[in-house]
This record gives sequence, C-alpha cells and structure tokens, in this order.
Amino acid sequence: MQKKMRFFLCKVIAVTVLAVPHAVWGQAAPTTADDFFNRGFKYYEQDDIDRAIADFTQAIRLNPNDWRPYGVRGQSYFRKGDYDRGIADLDQAIKLNPNVPFVYELRGKAYNDKKDYDRAIADFSQWIRLDPNNANAYDSRGYTYRLKNDYDRAIADYTQAIRINPNHADAYYSRGVAYANKGDLDRAIADWEAVLRIDPNDADAKELLKMTRQQRGR
Repeated sequence: MQKKMRFFLCKVIAVTVLAVPHAVWGQAAPTTADDFFNRGFKYYEQDDIDRAIADFTQAIRLNPNDWRPYGVRGQSYFRKGDYDRGIADLDQAIKLNPNVPFVYELRGKAYNDKKDYDRAIADFSQWIRLDPNNANAYDSRGYTYRLKNDYDRAIADYTQAIRINPNHADAYYSRGVAYANKGDLDRAIADWEAVLRIDPNDADAKELLKMTRQQRGR
C-alpha cells in the first residue's frame, strides 16, 4: 500500500451533522439514533474514542439497521488496537450494506495488520470492484501482494494505480521496492526517481536511490 502506513483515516460517509452535543457545543442532549451518531462522529474527530464508541453503541441500540455506526465504531475500535471487535463491526456493516467501498478498505487494512493477507486481498479486490478507478485500492492490494512476496502481482497493481493517478508517489515508491526485490535495480531506480520528481523532499526515496545506485555501481 504505502511506504509509510497511513492508518485508518476518518472518512466522510454521507454524514450531515444534524445535532451537536451539549457537552461539545452547548446544544440539547441527543435523543435519536442520528443524534448519537453525529455526536459520536464529533467525538471521533476530537480523538475522544471512548465517548465516540459509547455514542455509536447507543445509535446502534436505537437503530440497529443503520450500517454507519457499525462502520465508524469499527474504525474506532481499530484506533484502540482492538481489531477483533472492529472487524466484527465491519462485518455487520457489510451485511447491512454490502456496497460501501470504504468499509472493505478498512477491514482489508485491519486484516493486513493481523497478517491475514488472503482476507485482506479479498477485501481490497471487492473495494476495486466497487470503485475501479480508485488508485489507492490498487496500491493497497499491491502492498499486500508484496507482503506475500508475490512481486509480479504487486507490480501489476502498482502499475494500475499509476495509470489511474500518474502522481501517486506511494505507488512509484512501492513498485520500486518490488522491482528491487526481484533484482531489477534499473527499474527500481527509475521509480524512485519518479517519486522525487513528484516529491523532491522524500527522504526515504532519496536514501533508497543512493543505496541502490551504489549497489548497481559495484
């Protein structure tokens, strides 16, 4: 996926903040499922994860058929390092709405962290089916293939990510790593040079480029 693992970023999931909590903004206390969901989302954005989980749980009690609180409560559990509860919540979110790419992205990254690479690949593949023009989806699956030492499939996914987004520095970086692992130093160097054209201050690419040029020159 990425050379520097960007963990679970909070995503906008078609949320309109209907009411904001008294404790946060001085308004009325929540009463409906949407109220609790919106307040939990605000707590999540403020990194108050325990309160966020409590509000998402209340939202689920009031409306167990809404996938959104399961999705963001699962993300909240991941923030606490509780992957099993987080995955269970995402499982339920998918049962309620199997067509949300964001949920497969989250669950796939959790499976990666648990080193369950085959399930991660399955989730990233579903993410790609639902959102085929998302470069990050290919980048993420490529990263997982690379973790499995399946460098050819990793390179194919990184290449597709670059086709979709020619300025995807992480995909160039990671494809360079895959090429280097295959012993193709010339292509690795070309990819890291591409990273530096996109981001001239990328210290990791500079270091790998320096080391690989020295190795190739021996």
